[in-house]
Amino acid sequence: MTTLDARAVPADSTSTERLSSAGLEYRVVDFSDDERATGFQRAADRGFLGAEPNAESLAQARKTFAERRNVAVYEAGASVSALPVATTNAWVTPLTVPGGAEVGMWAISMVTVAATHRRRGIARSLLEGELRAAASAGVPIAGLTATEATIYGRYGFGSAIPVSRFTVDTRQAGWGGVAPLGRIEYIDRETLAADIAMVHDRVRRGVPGRIAGWQGRWEGISGAAATVHDRDKVRGIRYLDEEGVLRGALAYTLREKGETFRFALDVGILVAETPDALAALWRFALQHDLVDEVTADLRPVDDPLPWLVLDPRGVNQVVHDHGWLRILDVPAALTARRFSAPLDAVIRVEDPLGFARGDWRLRAGSDSTATVERAEGAGPDITLDVSALSSLYAGGVRASSLHGAGRIAADASAVEALDRAMISFPVPSLDIWY
Repeated sequence: MTTLDARAVPADSTSTERLSSAGLEYRVVDFSDDERATGFQRAADRGFLGAEPNAESLAQARKTFAERRNVAVYEAGASVSALPVATTNAWVTPLTVPGGAEVGMWAISMVTVAATHRRRGIARSLLEGELRAAASAGVPIAGLTATEATIYGRYGFGSAIPVSRFTVDTRQAGWGGVAPLGRIEYIDRETLAADIAMVHDRVRRGVPGRIAGWQGRWEGISGAAATVHDRDKVRGIRYLDEEGVLRGALAYTLREKGETFRFALDVGILVAETPDALAALWRFALQHDLVDEVTADLRPVDDPLPWLVLDPRGVNQVVHDHGWLRILDVPAALTARRFSAPLDAVIRVEDPLGFARGDWRLRAGSDSTATVERAEGAGPDITLDVSALSSLYAGGVRASSLHGAGRIAADASAVEALDRAMISFPVPSLDIWY
C-alpha cells in the first residue's frame, strides 16, 4: 500500500469559497510557523474543553500535529496570533480490511468549532472539505472516531466498528481460565510505550477495522509523556511466552473506591498477540490484590473475557459505537477487502455528496475476491445509502439489522446473501481513539 502524505493536499476550493462568502478564511496551517501552530493547538484544546496548554504540552503534542494536515478557519483579516474559530486535521493511515489486506484511509481528527461560531455552516465546510480533499488525492475511504454519534451520518459516515465496554465485579466473576506458562513482569513507562507499539502493530495487521498507532498515542497511554495528567498513576506489565518472546502488554491505573481500601483497576489498553497472552493479562487484572472492580473500554465485541471467568454474570458488557467509516471510491474500497461467501448483486448506492453514487455490480467469487463495475441500465437488487454501505464495510454490522431498521431496501434472499458475503472473520475492532 502506497502511503500518501496528506500535507501535500491543498485546501479544498469549494469550502474556501463557501467560507469566504461568510467572511471567513479557510486554510491549511503551516506548522513551521510557530505562532500559527500554537494558535491551532490552543484552539483545538479549547474545542475539546481542555485546559489552556502550557509550553511543555504544546511541544509534546506538536510532534504529532506536525506530521498531519492541519486545517483551520479564521475570521477574515485575523492577525497571525489570533486563534482559529474552527479546526480539523487528517492523515493517511493503513486500515486493515477483511482478509488481512490494507487500504489507505483518510483519518480525520480534531474537528472543533468555537462556541462563538456555531450555526454558520463551518462544520459542514470542514467535513465536506476533508472528504473532497481525500477523494481528490485518490484515497478510497475516510474514517473517524466520534465524541458525538449524531453528527457524522449526514456526511455519509456509518458506524462500522462497534466495541465493548466491560465492568467486572471480580469477587463475583472469579477466574475460570487457564494459567499460561509464560511470565508477567512490571516494566517502566518508556518500555511500556515501546512494547505496546510493537505488539499493537503486529496484531492490528490481522484485525479488520484497526489502524496504525503513533508514538504520541503510546507515550500518552503509557504515561511516558511528561504532560499526561496523572501520569504517575499509570502502571504497566508485559507478558513473555515460554521462549521469552514479547506477546502482550497492559497499561492500567488504580483508584481507591472511597476510603474502603478496595480499588478499581482501569485498563488503559490491553494488547495481546496470542490467546495465552490475552488470558495472562486478564488474569493479572482480575486477580490483582485489593481490586474488586475492573473496567476496560474499546474491547472487541467477541472478547473471550466472559468465558474466562467462573461466573459470567459478574461481567457487564456494553456494546457501543466507536469506529466510523465513509466510502469515497466504491470499486477501490470493495475490491480491497475479501468476502466470506459468493455474491452477485447490483447495488444502488445513494450519496448526496456524489462520491459513491451509482449502480454497482458486485461479484464476489469462491476465492473471496471481488470485482465491481458500473451497472448501467440494470435494476438494483439492493438499494442503500452510502452511510449504510460504509457501516457494512468492515464486516461487523449485519445487513439484516440495517434492513430491519429500514436502511436497506431488498428482498429477504438478497439481504441474506449480502450478510453472508460481508461478514468478517475475525470480528472487526478498534482499540484506540484517533
